[in-house]
Amino acid sequence: MVCQNESVEESDADLARDLRRIVRQRVVAGESDQQVIDWMVSRYGNFVRLRPPFTALTVLLWGAPVIALLAGAGIVILARRRRPAPPAPLSAAEQRRLSDLLKP
Repeated sequence: MVCQNESVEESDADLARDLRRIVRQRVVAGESDQQVIDWMVSRYGNFVRLRPPFTALTVLLWGAPVIALLAGAGIVILARRRRPAPPAPLSAAEQRRLSDLLKP
């Protein structure tokens, strides 16, 4: 949300104040804690929780940098392996011919 790592109760953000009001209204209406939490999560997603549950999506989110680094390292390794071999050195006859061509 607006103030990450703060609970809705601790945050001074406008959105947190609105959420506190909504939570209080729902509690007064007789909803249980779980019903209020379920409504908040369905409305705002797991991001509204102070401690979101561990899911496949969060694994992907936290693992994305590692996956990107591994992919980059793999590309670099493959690129280095696919470099063409350096040309063979000139033979003695080719070196003589080259020196003859380069003489003024």
